[in-house]
Amino acid sequence: MLWYVINLFIIFIFIALFLIFRKSSKRWSKINDYLGMVNNTVNSIRYGNLTTKIENLEHPNYQNLSASINRMVETLNDREKMIVEYQGELTRQNKFLEAVINSLSDGILIIDDNYNILRVTPQIANWFGEDGKNLLNKNVLEYIQPKNHVKCEKFKEEEIFVRNVSDASFEATTMKLNLDDKKKRFVMIIKDITNQKELEKLREDFVATLTHDLKVPIVAETNILDFLVNGKFGEINEKQYEAISNMKDCNEELLELVQILLETYKINQTEIILNKEKINLVPFISNIIEEMQPITEKSDLKINFHYQDDAEIFADSIQLTRVIKNLIQNAISYSETNRDIDVKLEKSDNFVNISIKDYGKGISQENVEKIFNKYYSTAKKFRKIGTGLGLYLSQQIIKAHGGEITVKSEENVFTEFCVSLQ
Repeated sequence: MLWYVINLFIIFIFIALFLIFRKSSKRWSKINDYLGMVNNTVNSIRYGNLTTKIENLEHPNYQNLSASINRMVETLNDREKMIVEYQGELTRQNKFLEAVINSLSDGILIIDDNYNILRVTPQIANWFGEDGKNLLNKNVLEYIQPKNHVKCEKFKEEEIFVRNVSDASFEATTMKLNLDDKKKRFVMIIKDITNQKELEKLREDFVATLTHDLKVPIVAETNILDFLVNGKFGEINEKQYEAISNMKDCNEELLELVQILLETYKINQTEIILNKEKINLVPFISNIIEEMQPITEKSDLKINFHYQDDAEIFADSIQLTRVIKNLIQNAISYSETNRDIDVKLEKSDNFVNISIKDYGKGISQENVEKIFNKYYSTAKKFRKIGTGLGLYLSQQIIKAHGGEITVKSEENVFTEFCVSLQ
């Protein structure tokens, strides 16, 4: 009887296990089906199909998970649409910017620190005589040559030769690209200045012709005024003498302006020819100051000459005299204070420095950067006569000597020009 009960109990256990296993198998089958559905959805998303969704199942746990996955897919789909719109807008903006750049009359190219070309505009390809793609990774110096052998990254309105274009003039300016990476890249802008050069030449030829024709009557007038002052046409009274003397001074200023115009024209046509000789600077500068003293006395000023030792240089005495006189004349014109003008001679290493300092109106920082430009003058601001060529001419003369002329100034405090020569 016991054995029968045990056997019956074992049969019941097997029947129960069978039923449980059968129920579990169906459950695992549903889980597998669901996981397969999720896997298919994930793979669809992976390959860019953001329209797929998981069907809602009856089981609440499955419904919550399916809804979450479907919401995630919808969010991804919305963001993809936004990204596509942004990309489309960026593409339109890039095309617009490229069209603007390509329409410029100036040529633009990008180079690396080895001067290899990274990108060019159609104008550059046209001037260089090659297709834009063929120019990539080639050295820009194969196509251009700086007039003054300046490094490419230091171009600032630097005149250059384009080797495939012989009948035009060009200038280039280079700017560093400030990007997040550590690579050095530069933007070079090349401008065709042929028309500008032709207009400048026409203007200079006109000015040269005009000033040459003006010089003759001015010299004749000066001679007549000398005769009048010296009484060769009869005695003159004190008031007449003063009036004629003032006319003579104005005539001499006008003659100096005409002479500066002529000298500038000569410099532009040919290089400055220097007749160098040994100059002892202390007596040389002293003589110039002595000549200028009558002009300073009219402005109630004096010129103080400071030096410790004499210095000798080889220079063109006529041209150097022109420079120092011009700088002292500027100091007199813009001083307008009771403080005298200081001229200083100093030695520094292998250089000799001649400085002229006044304590007048000074020059703004903006004007300091332009002061040596041709035809630039601050004279109009103070209602004074000036061509804007005196400092330009002085700079060219000092450069021809292998020297340098610089300026330091502070508005309403001082202005100091310094000439450095070897």
